[in-house]
Amino acid sequence: METLATPIFLLLLLSSSYSLRAADAAADDDRDRLATYIVHVQPPKSAPAFATVDEQKSWYKSFLPSGSADDRLVHAYTTVVTGFAARLSPKELDDASKMPGFVAAYPDQLYSLQTTHTPDFLGLTLAGGVWNVSDFGKGIIIGVLDTGVFPDHPSFSGNAMPPPPAKWKGRCEFNASQCNNKLIGARAFLSGANAMKGAGVGSSASPIDEVGHGTHTTSTTAGAGVPGAQVLGNAKGYAVGMAPLAHVAMYRVCGLEDCASSDLLAGMDAAVADGADVLSLSIGGPSVPFYDDSIALGAFGAIEKGVFVSCAAGNGGPDPSSLSNEAPWILTVAASTMDRSIRATVRLGNGLELDGESTFQPQMPATTFYPLVYAGDSGKPSAEFCYNGSLDGFDVRGKIVLCEVGDGV
Repeated sequence: METLATPIFLLLLLSSSYSLRAADAAADDDRDRLATYIVHVQPPKSAPAFATVDEQKSWYKSFLPSGSADDRLVHAYTTVVTGFAARLSPKELDDASKMPGFVAAYPDQLYSLQTTHTPDFLGLTLAGGVWNVSDFGKGIIIGVLDTGVFPDHPSFSGNAMPPPPAKWKGRCEFNASQCNNKLIGARAFLSGANAMKGAGVGSSASPIDEVGHGTHTTSTTAGAGVPGAQVLGNAKGYAVGMAPLAHVAMYRVCGLEDCASSDLLAGMDAAVADGADVLSLSIGGPSVPFYDDSIALGAFGAIEKGVFVSCAAGNGGPDPSSLSNEAPWILTVAASTMDRSIRATVRLGNGLELDGESTFQPQMPATTFYPLVYAGDSGKPSAEFCYNGSLDGFDVRGKIVLCEVGDGV
């Protein structure tokens, strides 16, 4: 039986009294309302070792109300942490906290999603240097946790890639033929997010990317070389990931806009169990104590098992406490301003010029004026960001559309 190492056990113990006080207060308000909690447990020293994972999961279910365990259990964690996520009322959480082996619990929360040119920008060249010394990531398995992946993207071609190392135990949850020696696995963990939305804990999901964020981050991490890459004629060049000879596996833990912490922890747990050498997460949340941070706790367990964890610092700042994933055992990757932009300059009627960015570079007379409209005026949710479908029915023909890109860097 593998149990939590003492450091992480102590880290969680610090949070237990706080968590229970919060649960008591919530119980006074509404004893019947269900919410998802991530519960960390520690088998008593006197307990015999678990013979199987199923036996361990059965012990987890003993913390749940009798007769409802299968309907309440969202995830069971057995690798990076010991514990589970479940739908509980405050009273039921309080009852679970009194059982032998309970350590701490905290509510599930939502986290946010955070070039042909990047290798040159970073000083990576095929001729020599760090890239050659690292053998371009050959033989390494990178588990990416994100919104899913487009398996037919050219960055995930398996041509000339060797089979994955024999230790690999992962699987492909879309059509198996869509996985290859580059994209060696794809799984989805969205039960936590679905439960928070009232869809039930058993809801199924596909690892297919519905947003593009996961495909982007995975190709940046370990995409195969793609000659002649461009977007509407911009940024023409040879697109290649940072570790082009590495194998990648996608763990979809995010929906269209956000990611539940219980799903993140499930993805990390599965990736380490499957045999990943590196975990890559372009996901983050607000700065919170480590004992309440699912990514920090999951990363601690992964590091203990020799798995390297890299996470995005976020797209905000540089205000105090604006970083994400600042735990010292995580490689926190900062955002940076690039040395190029695909600029689009708009000159207003009063002569003021505004520099924006646009992949669409129209060929039009600089002296011609066009109506300017603000996307947010469409009235649809998040229309100000020009998301797909948000401008449907909004008259933008022949006009310049102003879109927001957030309030970060």
